[in-house]
Amino acid sequence: MTSQRKTVIVTGASQGIGAGIANLFLERGYNVVANSRNVSRKNELQRSDHLALVDGDIALPATAEKIVRTALDRFGAIDALVNNAGIFFAKPFTDYTAEDFRALSSTNLEGFLHITQAVIKQLLAQRSAGSVVSITASIADHPLAALSASVPMITKGGLNAITRSLALEYAKQGIRVNAVAPGLVATPLLASVPEDFLRSLSPMGRIGTAKDIAEAVFYLTEAGQVTGEVLNVDGGSHVGKW
Repeated sequence: MTSQRKTVIVTGASQGIGAGIANLFLERGYNVVANSRNVSRKNELQRSDHLALVDGDIALPATAEKIVRTALDRFGAIDALVNNAGIFFAKPFTDYTAEDFRALSSTNLEGFLHITQAVIKQLLAQRSAGSVVSITASIADHPLAALSASVPMITKGGLNAITRSLALEYAKQGIRVNAVAPGLVATPLLASVPEDFLRSLSPMGRIGTAKDIAEAVFYLTEAGQVTGEVLNVDGGSHVGKW
């Protein structure tokens, strides 16, 4: 089936920020291909004829191939990708294990690599402009002493770096590559952390929402003259001490 609507792929879309992003794109007239390990069985997504669900581990090349194939079979083309899938856990640097590092690298880096390569290849084959937006983290470039997360930031900082490199590599083809770097966001990952502590980590004194991040992602997807940008959505904590 072909459609005049634009089509966006969203990874890690079953809940939290990913579901917020996918739902916002649906509300604003996009076809959405949503992926997570078990997205077809459990999700927080709107029901829509313009939504396709793809189960699978984003770290596997076969999952990326399946996502792209589903997008083309259902909607005829791909216009945008949102790399939201990722894992994060904070602990002292010396407590991270080899297994922790492998898990972080597999999801956060390999998960980015396979689907982004597949989507850019398709955009080049279509000879069409397009957008890639990745979710990184404000603390990758602006660490907080109160939040020990050095090893996950190896992966998030890597995504910031490749965002800038790819933006230049594909600028002449009209493929824009950007990132959104959230601060602390109210998601299941932070459900056990006291709210007062979380609020203390933001100059604005409030915890971000999935909608805050989704709005930033949508802006970058539509902003035709913006590429190579890492947009901090963190209540101002990246600016400096407060």
